[in-house]
Order: sequence, then structure tokens, then C-alpha cells
Amino acid sequence: MSPPTEVRPGVEAGARSRRLAGGKLDLSVQADGRGQSPRRSWPAILEQAAAIVEGYDTGVTLRQLFYRLVSVSVLPNSQSAYKQLSSRSAEARREGWFPELIDRGRLVHEDEWFTSPADALDSLARWYRLDRTDGQTESVYLGVEKNGLVEQLTAWFGDRGLPVLALGGYSSHSYITTVRGHVARTGRPAVLLYAGDFDPSGEDIDRDFLERTACFDKVVRVALSPEQVEEYALPPQPGKATDSRAAAFVARHGELVQVEVDALPPETLRDLFAEAVEPFWDVSAFEAVLAREQAERVALDELAQGWST
Repeated sequence: MSPPTEVRPGVEAGARSRRLAGGKLDLSVQADGRGQSPRRSWPAILEQAAAIVEGYDTGVTLRQLFYRLVSVSVLPNSQSAYKQLSSRSAEARREGWFPELIDRGRLVHEDEWFTSPADALDSLARWYRLDRTDGQTESVYLGVEKNGLVEQLTAWFGDRGLPVLALGGYSSHSYITTVRGHVARTGRPAVLLYAGDFDPSGEDIDRDFLERTACFDKVVRVALSPEQVEEYALPPQPGKATDSRAAAFVARHGELVQVEVDALPPETLRDLFAEAVEPFWDVSAFEAVLAREQAERVALDELAQGWST
């Protein structure tokens, strides 16, 4: 992704960033003027970070933004760099020029309420939807290793009613039981389309999940593969030698590396999932559900209008 060609509002030109020939941002480290160790050009980094966030058609987590910056070698894959990005982007958001990020781990928990029965019926008419997978021959599940990717998958495929499974690492027994129960209730063969990191644990997490759930008839690993790492020019980071699965990973791939699935551009990840979904998706059955849903929504709306008059 090309960096922005002009300084964002609220950023002082010259003092807050430098540019190279051709308008590209200078993201190199700079001396601190006191003969100390080099420091990063954070104003320029934040400009590129803002451009990345604004390139999404969904919300973006700090973790996703960080790995996008790591993937283009703007930041190193270190806890220190992550913490600096967190604090500096928060400061830029308080200044009002940096786009907001989402925090899926912290929500305002509140029961839904209505001003009247008419208001409740009106809300139901707007929210109402059928099981949009009704009539499909297989139950398709979209699986991801990272919770942060749920925002993107629900935005891209929520209109189809496809359930999303966020493993969040190795799954608990409770989650395994929940997934098995969900698959059983559909009464159809189940298909898992999965995206995870390319590293020792990233290749093992879905294996563990599939063995313990034992309920999926077909599995497609959408990402990441070594071929995709090369195709999309995703720079690998050093892998963790302390990972108990490191030796087996090296035996398969020849080296110990780590590439986060978050490093994929959003449009690439969306296209990979869309391509994987299509062989299992009956468009005519989907359109029939939508037509019935719309008719029933109109009936609910008429009921709401009758209550308010």
C-alpha cells in the first residue's frame, strides 16, 4: 500500500514528517540529536498507519494494524514496538486526526430496551431475518485463529448468515462442546474454511481443533500457506525456538519463521474467503430465503404501523 501523498490535518508539515523523492514518506530511523541510539520517525509511521486503517471497509484492531506495519517492514515484530504504536496512536486519536480503532475485548454491557410496544415491533421489523443458510446442502463455517478478524468476516459475509468461529488459540473444552452442538443442530454436513498464522502453533491450532471437534466433513485452509507468504510478499519474522512444535515445523518448511495472518491486506483475505465459499454456496436457495424474509418483514412492519395508529 502506498503511503499518503500529503500530510494529514493536525500534523505539522516538515516538523512532523519528511518525504523522499517521489512523495514517499521517509520511515527510516533518525538520530535523536544527542548522539544516542536511533529513533523511529513516528509522525511518518502514524501517517502510514492512518492510511492503512482508512483502507479497510470495516473496523480495525490495534493488533491488525501492528502486523500490517510489520508486514511492510515499517515496525519490528517486538513488544516494545507494539506498545509504542499503542500509545502514540492513542495520542493521535485524542488529537482528533487519527482514525478510531476497535477494541473487541471491552464493551458496554446493557440490556436492550424500548420506549413502547410500537417501538419494539418497529425494531423487530428492522432486525428480522431468517436462517439465510436454509436450503443449503452443507453448513459452511468461517474459522480464524484471531478474534480480531471476526469484525472483517462478519462484515463481508454476515449477509449470508455464515457462522464465524474464532479459535483464539487452542480451544477450551467448553468451546469445543459448543461448536459440536451447533454443527449437530444444523443437520447438514459441515465445512470449515479456516485462516491462521504461518508458524508452528498456527499450523497446529486447527489440527487440534479438528481432532477434538470431530464434526467437520470438509476442511479448507484459506490462509496462510508458504506459497501465499511468497505470492503476497509477506516478510517472515523469526519464529519462536521455545515453541514445542518448532522442530516439526522446520522439518516441513526448512526454517523457523512466523508470519501473521493479520499481515494480509483486507481485500486479499476477503477474496480468499469468497473464493473458498463459492463451491459450497447455492445462490438460488439464498435468494429464495431473502424473498421470504422480505415478505415477512413487510408483515411485521404493517403490524408495527397498526399498533402506533
